[in-house]
Amino acid sequence: MAQRTLPESICFWTIVLTWPLYFVGALFIVGPVLAWCLFFLILLSKYFGDSIRPDLVSTGQVPPLIWLWLVGMLIMLIALWVGHANWSLGTDQTLKSSIGWAKGWAMIAIFLLVGATLQINREVLIRSQNIVGLCTLVLFPFMLIAPSLGLPPKLFVSPLQATGGPGPEYFSIYLYTIDPETMTPRWQFYAPWSPFAGLVGVTMAIFALEDRRRFWLACGLIAGVIMIYFSKSRMSLVSLAVCVLVPRFLPLLKKPSTWLALVVISPIAGMFGGQLSNFISDSIRNFQHARVSSSRVRDTIQNIGYQRWKAEAVWFGHGTVTRGPHIVEYMPIGSHHTWYALLFVKGLVGFFALLVPMAVHVVTVIKDAIRGQRGRLPLALLLNFIILTFGENIEIEIYLLWPALVLLGIHAREMTTPDKNTTGPLTI
Repeated sequence: MAQRTLPESICFWTIVLTWPLYFVGALFIVGPVLAWCLFFLILLSKYFGDSIRPDLVSTGQVPPLIWLWLVGMLIMLIALWVGHANWSLGTDQTLKSSIGWAKGWAMIAIFLLVGATLQINREVLIRSQNIVGLCTLVLFPFMLIAPSLGLPPKLFVSPLQATGGPGPEYFSIYLYTIDPETMTPRWQFYAPWSPFAGLVGVTMAIFALEDRRRFWLACGLIAGVIMIYFSKSRMSLVSLAVCVLVPRFLPLLKKPSTWLALVVISPIAGMFGGQLSNFISDSIRNFQHARVSSSRVRDTIQNIGYQRWKAEAVWFGHGTVTRGPHIVEYMPIGSHHTWYALLFVKGLVGFFALLVPMAVHVVTVIKDAIRGQRGRLPLALLLNFIILTFGENIEIEIYLLWPALVLLGIHAREMTTPDKNTTGPLTI
């Protein structure tokens, strides 16, 4: 690879060392440390200007889109403080939750800012993801045969758990897990649970598709598909199809032939509208029934959280998650769904603090993706984030998804030169 700047080297090696960091239980720690170290570099670049070493000089003004995210995530912190004050959660809990904000919501804005202001090129992120894919391909055969060899699912819990975190699963090293519904092996790779691993696999696959070197493209794509398939995540299968197809079909909208084809197809589609509607309904039903117990628990958690938000804390929420009843297997109320969780924990204020910048970002990236290839990868990553919000709490998973945020920040910087929207697959 070409000589890299300091920020690029930091990002490159942090990504490439994903598996070694996982095997010592350090991934959850490295993510926040990386975010705030890079934020410190940004402050240095802004303070010293052109007098600092050349590879640390800021790339320019912060794009308005990034400012919107910074304001939104700061509002998250304010909503957290108000919610804690309203429910008298105490100074210790407020401090703990504020640290949680620094390791979650704040990192979204920071990594976007990193991509927008530091000298980092998207090809470095693409290639480093594919190197992780190669490592995954090398390790997975051993992980695949581990159940047959009678090896234990969990190897150990890292002593780094003592540094603090949401739970031991973030510091546990697994070869595989056992699905409680089917009693069959299920793999979570370097993620804390299998569905999240599937969506990390989607990120790897869509990164891989932008590498013009066929060897590296194949490594990342095959590894991503393996992560999706063996994690047995239904949501990741949907996300892969959406994130690959939608960005590639959007540029067709500016061609008159596309609209002519739609005019021809529309009457035909209307003739089979009933059958199509039934097919979609049956597909959704089968999707939900593929894991009935999991769907039931998620739906119940969301319903309880929604009802309690509406009845008890509309504007600023409850401040924190609470332990659920037996019917949801004691899982926390305010988990398993970003939007319901925001309503329960941070109320309408927190809900719109995420919705507004995300909606503006989606519209902006869609416009750019229609105009040219530059927006294809950012749109795919953003779509994956949106799908992720409907099944996971996105803020506690940024420590693995941060490369996608950095690339979205890079894209925000690139959009300041709209006449150069010709970026396609990249060669390193």
